[in-house]
Amino acid sequence: MNAAKSLTNGASPAERRAGWKRYKASMRYGLYVIFHPFDGFWDLVHEQRGSLPAAHTYLFLFLLTYVLRLMLTNFQFITAPIQYINVYEQCGSLLFPFLVLCVSNWALSTLFDGKGRFRDIYMAMCYALVPYILIQLPLILVSNMISFDEAAYYQVLGSVSVIWCVFLVFVGLMQVHDYTPGKTVIFLFFTVFGALVILFLILVFFSLLSDAIGFFVSLYREIAFRLY
Repeated sequence: MNAAKSLTNGASPAERRAGWKRYKASMRYGLYVIFHPFDGFWDLVHEQRGSLPAAHTYLFLFLLTYVLRLMLTNFQFITAPIQYINVYEQCGSLLFPFLVLCVSNWALSTLFDGKGRFRDIYMAMCYALVPYILIQLPLILVSNMISFDEAAYYQVLGSVSVIWCVFLVFVGLMQVHDYTPGKTVIFLFFTVFGALVILFLILVFFSLLSDAIGFFVSLYREIAFRLY
């Protein structure tokens, strides 16, 4: 049964209960994945242990954690101009590159004989964010309880959350595409390069679009000025 469909208002009570049960199980499965990444990511995709609603939730919690970290962490450990923080801009600065990386990974998987679908890649990337959420959220509270002399503990735990996520991304994509570790390293390099190319093309497109709009606006003003 599709969990997303079961959670909709049009589903019967039994389907909704089954959907929520499936959703909660797939959320709990995120804890198994981070401690047993090789088996966890394999079962996540091939045994349908994960779900898109849970992946969306983890991505939302990751963005929420990042924003809360900027706004609530003690000023001794992070310097962010709170009065100038735009929540939507901060979320977009993470969400857009994240999605571009997923698209780049999916697009290049054909050249590298990858077996993962876009859905599988997206889910693996989202589940790989769980350590950041579990470590950084408590660190926000901890940062307001310790002194600057104890900053080493804060920095170490913060680094662990990021390194853990990177490791899970590596293992997750390796399991999704059924690659060897060496091939995964090469594939990730090309994924990052492909993401940079996509970002460059998007910037070029919007730059040309802006120039085109400016040209037609100037042309309209010139015609209006001569006629009226």
